[in-house]
Amino acid sequence: MTRGSLQYWPRRRATRRLPRIRSRPRHGTHLGDIIAYKAGMTSVSMIDDSESTTKQQEISRACTILDIPSMEMYGMRFYAKDDITGYKKAVAELYNKEIAQKLKIKSVKNDESKLDSFKQRLSEFIDVTALMVAHPKTLNVEQNHPERFETSVNAKSIEDKFSFISSHLGKEIRAGDIFKPGEYIDLVSISTGKGWQGTIKRFGTARLDHKATQKVRHIGVMGSMGIGRVLYTVPHAGQMGFNYRTERNKRILKIFDKEETASLNKAGGFNNYGTIRGSAILLDGTVPGPAKRLVRIKESNGNINLKGIKEPKIVEINR
Repeated sequence: MTRGSLQYWPRRRATRRLPRIRSRPRHGTHLGDIIAYKAGMTSVSMIDDSESTTKQQEISRACTILDIPSMEMYGMRFYAKDDITGYKKAVAELYNKEIAQKLKIKSVKNDESKLDSFKQRLSEFIDVTALMVAHPKTLNVEQNHPERFETSVNAKSIEDKFSFISSHLGKEIRAGDIFKPGEYIDLVSISTGKGWQGTIKRFGTARLDHKATQKVRHIGVMGSMGIGRVLYTVPHAGQMGFNYRTERNKRILKIFDKEETASLNKAGGFNNYGTIRGSAILLDGTVPGPAKRLVRIKESNGNINLKGIKEPKIVEINR
């Protein structure tokens, strides 16, 4: 009767469209993550380069296409330790003045002219992060406003983080500059929402016998008689789907520039999405959520990429 995973609790709706990333890898010096939009699924024919029984044979794999908007790094944020709580807090921000004006950021106290002064004050801070903006207006996601988000930089010291952000401040960030074909990544998204559902669909409980009670799609026992309350482990009806989910170790099959995405588009476009207009990533496997769902992509937390990145040999992309 008590079927269903208790790994995710509580089963409530996601509060934001942009998921939060809680853990990141600690090797290399590169940008923490980028965002993309789920376009749809297709299949590819490729040469199996794994150690399975179909090694060096042509196989067919289901894959997901992620549409990537144009992104820019418009600033950086400095963090210091709070003397009262002990947590880190944001104490200063530095912007690219041209992009900040386009984003209508009113109070721009620090711009690129003060990079040297902040470089000398790095001992006052404990962390520095990059401020990014994506422009999905050119994509088929029906979103006209820019998507602003904050991301960390994977580096060993705060000096390396500052130098990396300074060199990319005000410039366009492309997926090909961060990821490579054959690399394994983690992605964070929001699953498809199914609304309020009962215990059978939500937890997979069995239907009751017609002689047991007047109800059939209901659970039999709510708990023991003497406990005086219902435990959280007892299946109940409630919200199903639209939850934060992280997919681990998804392999990038290919990265397409804007000029190369014509080979991905189907006749009439993808269902509930349309045609791909930006650069794209061809990803092995599935991605949580429906079409037009916002996805955050980051390097895999595992050490699977340290063994070597092999670019897959794609024979044909089925459209």
